[in-house]
Amino acid sequence: MNTQENAKAQARPTKRTEASREKILAAASELFLNGGVSALSVRAIAKHAGLSTIGIYSHFNGKQGVLDALYIEGFNKVYKAMDLGDAPLTYDNVVKSCKNYLQMAYQHEAHYRLIFGESDTSYEPSAEAREAGDRAFKKLVHNSSCYIATNNLQLDKLKASLDLWAVMHGYVSISHHARANEKLPWAKMALDAAKVQLNSWK
Repeated sequence: MNTQENAKAQARPTKRTEASREKILAAASELFLNGGVSALSVRAIAKHAGLSTIGIYSHFNGKQGVLDALYIEGFNKVYKAMDLGDAPLTYDNVVKSCKNYLQMAYQHEAHYRLIFGESDTSYEPSAEAREAGDRAFKKLVHNSSCYIATNNLQLDKLKASLDLWAVMHGYVSISHHARANEKLPWAKMALDAAKVQLNSWK
């Protein structure tokens, strides 16, 4: 193996490295959900993950790196939820992407709270993290824009996209509030509201 090949092999993450990263992010996610950004000290993450503090620095270069990784992971989940591949942007498929978005929001609550700054404003995402957010937003605008164009609707594509996202995000955020009624079917209510918004475009 030559020098270049050896460097590539060393840069390639091993299964053990990936497992450690996943443990760290899972631990950080739980801590964040329970205590916000302030709960994410390197020592607390390491203890919760069952690893040394050195491991946090070697994998993520400290707390900021962990937060950026969670932020990027969160918006990548948003992107994946809304990505319909080559499927046509019909009404049913746009609704499907909305449903996927809401499922992601409730299944990965810690990520969702972090990427939308619900629990703490002290974290400032890196440029790479912000790019992940921009990519997810562009996917939402793309879905809405294609649907609008396919149906020859006379709408401002950006505003329509924001309206649709605001409806879904509003329901998710309200359901996260401490005084929210836990018995209400929030995901269904949010999807129904998204459908009302889509139907208003016709």
